Amino acid sequence: MGPWCFLDHYGPDDVGATGGMAVPRHPHTSLATVTLLFEGLIEHIDTTGFSNIVRPSEVNLMIAGSGISHSEFSTGDTSILHGVQLWYALPEAKRNSTPRSQHYVAEPQVVPGGTVLTYIGSLAGVTSPIDTRIDALAAQVVIKPGETVTLDIDRFFEHGVLLDSGELTIHVGEHDRTLGKDELAYLPLGPEQISFTAGDSPTRIILIGGEPFEDTIVMWWNFVGRSHDEIVQYRNAWQAEIGMEEPPADTAKDMESGTYFDGMTVPRFGAYFPEGEPAPLPAPKLPNARIKPRIQP
Repeated sequence: MGPWCFLDHYGPDDVGATGGMAVPRHPHTSLATVTLLFEGLIEHIDTTGFSNIVRPSEVNLMIAGSGISHSEFSTGDTSILHGVQLWYALPEAKRNSTPRSQHYVAEPQVVPGGTVLTYIGSLAGVTSPIDTRIDALAAQVVIKPGETVTLDIDRFFEHGVLLDSGELTIHVGEHDRTLGKDELAYLPLGPEQISFTAGDSPTRIILIGGEPFEDTIVMWWNFVGRSHDEIVQYRNAWQAEIGMEEPPADTAKDMESGTYFDGMTVPRFGAYFPEGEPAPLPAPKLPNARIKPRIQP
């Protein structure tokens, strides 16, 4: 759906029973992560020197660009954790750009039938100040019981609708579709308006969008690249930088020169990370086959 390549919809999670979110320092390349919460708090730390606590109605956008690493842990006072993390791929011209993290507290925009929180992009007359480096949309819409919210949308975007809670019917032109809880609906290019009708309880959705993504990507673990061989190079660099594996000869030569195969500076995944944090997360073993590109349908 546009540039969006990953969606993790988690919770409501009883942190006392499960331990909550505990993801030590790990790497990313050529993508951006978007963290949204409905309940609970998450502490974010990354190698740009950015750290903060993410709360409901707020967004963290982390642009990995040429390479970044970060950690995510639910806070000690979080009892229920519930939210969404999404990734979007960066196009060729932006994928090796400088890493950056941003935080924004979205203000609820009251519309007939409900409220809208615009996290990135523009919706319901609100434009987020977050710099996404591409045209993209991520917003939360809450519809009152039995009511309908109608929104103007960009006809040049593909859109996705995730139902988090409640009952939902989507109306686009003469077409209606009922969406089940945790389901994700796809809306192709063309429509300039979309309506959402709730059932007998408040209904919460996440609406995402973006222009069709023209590049072919290879995606494995936390990396987005353009080929299997790039993914191998990213993994080699990460394992070497955190001291988990001896680098192969080509990676060792790159690290000695201070520049990787694609011209990016060593260390790729950041020189700064606070002391006293849990050990970095090693990469899994690569599959015993070449990783295939994701092909747009």
